[in-house]
Amino acid sequence: MDRDKALVEEIKIIQDIIKRMNGNSFMIKGWTLTLVVATLLFKVDAKMANQVPIVFIPIILFWFLDAYYLQQERTFREMNRWIANNRLETEEHLFDFSPERFKNNVPNLIEMTKSETVFLFYGSVSILVLIYMFFFK
Repeated sequence: MDRDKALVEEIKIIQDIIKRMNGNSFMIKGWTLTLVVATLLFKVDAKMANQVPIVFIPIILFWFLDAYYLQQERTFREMNRWIANNRLETEEHLFDFSPERFKNNVPNLIEMTKSETVFLFYGSVSILVLIYMFFFK
């Protein structure tokens, strides 16, 4: 296969994967807000006031899931860089889309939870839930 064509095809495939990761991240944020609001709406009387902390379960779970997708996205961006820089010179790893060889080039999952985009969203949702818990008992 011509290396120019291989370069274009590989980059297209990786761009599609990155778009899917972005879409997953966006969808997770939407589900987080939906579940948080739904959980808070069930707090209808004083008996259920003690159950409000349960709202933090989906926040934490989706926080880590979103960080995972961000980590995957960055891994594929590293792969994209490697292909753009090396494909015209070598056919090594031709159409090999396994992200494992780039895992060490991106931060781990815990560090991703502290990423600006992830932390600001889930941190602000958590703060809003805490405000709701303390002021709207």
